[in-house]
Amino acid sequence: MTVSLDKTLTDFSAEMTGEKIFRLSDFAGKKFVLYFYPKDSTPGCTTESIAFRDLHDQFAAAGVAVFGLSRDSIRSHENFKSKLELPFELISDPDEIICSQFDVIKMKNMYGKQVRGIERSTFLIDGNSKIVKEWRAVKVNGHVNDVLEFVNASN
Repeated sequence: MTVSLDKTLTDFSAEMTGEKIFRLSDFAGKKFVLYFYPKDSTPGCTTESIAFRDLHDQFAAAGVAVFGLSRDSIRSHENFKSKLELPFELISDPDEIICSQFDVIKMKNMYGKQVRGIERSTFLIDGNSKIVKEWRAVKVNGHVNDVLEFVNASN
């Protein structure tokens, strides 16, 4: 099942950093941002993750948790999180189960070749597991500020 705006998500779970399991049901009554990114330690993904890190306190002050998700392994995520000193957890989806539910796997051009990968996307999910806002085909510069601005305006 692919999700769309104003749709209520079905419960899902996945392994994340910190030896934890992310369960959607654990966030009943809580808002959170879930950002999908292509690959740990690549330039755009590093820039985006640093922006979420730098504004993390402001998201927390608004009562909104932040999670990053890619297909990378937990080991890769742990290294990426440590290197960037990220104050939030990263979710691993190597089998693309969550990626498929959010319809973020796309064919992309990379160095003139078609490759399957995650289209950079961000979702704001409310305490009823409903998608409140989505940003697809994200350009990194200014994106996290736009998400925070929307979060603050909707509180």
